[in-house]
Amino acid sequence: MPGALADAVQLSWNLVEDIQQLFAYHFMENAYLAGTLVAVVAGVVGYFMVLRGQSFAGHTLAKVGFPGALGAALIGVSPVIGLIAFGIGAALLIGALSAREVKGQDVAVGMVLAFSLGLGLLFVRLSHFNNTTGVYSLLFGSVLGISDQDIGPIMLTTCITLALLSAIARPLLFASIDPEVAAARGVPVRLLSTLFLFLLALAVAEAVQFVGALLIFALLVTPAATAQQLTTRPALAVGLSVVLALLFMWFGLAIGYFTPYPSSFFITSFAFGTYALVRIARSGSGWLGRSRHQVQAKGEALS
Repeated sequence: MPGALADAVQLSWNLVEDIQQLFAYHFMENAYLAGTLVAVVAGVVGYFMVLRGQSFAGHTLAKVGFPGALGAALIGVSPVIGLIAFGIGAALLIGALSAREVKGQDVAVGMVLAFSLGLGLLFVRLSHFNNTTGVYSLLFGSVLGISDQDIGPIMLTTCITLALLSAIARPLLFASIDPEVAAARGVPVRLLSTLFLFLLALAVAEAVQFVGALLIFALLVTPAATAQQLTTRPALAVGLSVVLALLFMWFGLAIGYFTPYPSSFFITSFAFGTYALVRIARSGSGWLGRSRHQVQAKGEALS
């Protein structure tokens, strides 16, 4: 946010007035619309990513977006196209290299990550990419820089990702929980794994535009990991993951608007803080439960 605008908006005790200030500028309307779409996709896809133990794959696909955007800029194409093309290409390559693996795929993911980082360095040298603002946006996102032209691709990517994921959700859940039994029942586990990597690439490419390659985990991993700490029921966990991602996004955007600090910092901080509190609460309740059980056991022994 420009310094003059940061000085112009002031947080008050009047909630209605604050909301009116929040949406007084068109760029904030775009930020909330895009942020809502990104959060919904991240919450749903992130649940399956955490459940399948493919956080490293998500991390790699986010890093692949950086050389993808640079390569697209090098040939005069929109960076968004480069993000999506490189993400999909990396997902298919990981799927091909790990054709015999059901879960994990660490070796294939690591090779793709190393290759993509090398490409990124090459593209930087070839393009003489000295635009610090452009690099910063690719790495950390441009939360308040979403234009009207960006909304269309983000909305299209959201619809495609959610539609495809809904179509394969049941067999994907089965293959994620028990891949061996799923394969024995005739579920195409390897095909589902590749399809999910494809959807993960779309989700990452969509979110990187908003929160950047380095902060993508705040939306993909943390809400889903927090939801799975609170419930083991898949439908409830997915819904809770989406709700948490939305809350982190909305509150992060609001506080970032009324302060001179980046919204991405607040989004990631809320996500991490919530997960930490949930883990502490679960650990505390477990400790209390064990202590109560020990006291009861001692009482029964004495009686």
